[in-house]
Amino acid sequence: MIITCTECKKQFVVPDAAIPAEGRTVQCSSCSNEWKQFPIEKSEIVKKTTAIPAKKTPAPVKKKTTKSKSPLPYSKEYMKQKWGTTVQSYAADKGLSKKVSKPKKIQKQKSIQTTKPGFGFFNYIITYSILFTFFIGILKFERGRLIRKFPVLEPYIEHFFETLNNFKIFILDFYR
Repeated sequence: MIITCTECKKQFVVPDAAIPAEGRTVQCSSCSNEWKQFPIEKSEIVKKTTAIPAKKTPAPVKKKTTKSKSPLPYSKEYMKQKWGTTVQSYAADKGLSKKVSKPKKIQKQKSIQTTKPGFGFFNYIITYSILFTFFIGILKFERGRLIRKFPVLEPYIEHFFETLNNFKIFILDFYR
């Protein structure tokens, strides 16, 4: 059903079931005018259309949905554009595919390739230092128990700790 504002004459589309037979108070969203609207009978609609020629309102312009120029995600074109490869070749390169692919010839690129940073030299030094310190701490802590359990190892354990002590003295003398 189409209702018309009594003040500004703006028309609104309302479902037929929204207005009961006893009427309903409605408000214009354009001018905030309130009035009591009763259901419009079909004979009144015919009278209105024949008595007053209705203005031709332009049909609402439908917005054309334009397809994006970028390809759909995970399509062959997308993978080629974004990653320079296809899904199949990516899976084959990473070993995710059951198909055996032929080894590709390595092509020299004109641009300089940057390598991914690895763990790094200093990170290895720090990691091994921590592990070595941890090992020495455990060995010191369990020194007595190891000697009781394995008396044959006593000279080796004592020699190891004597060497560590000499190394410690050497480093301290170096800094003094």
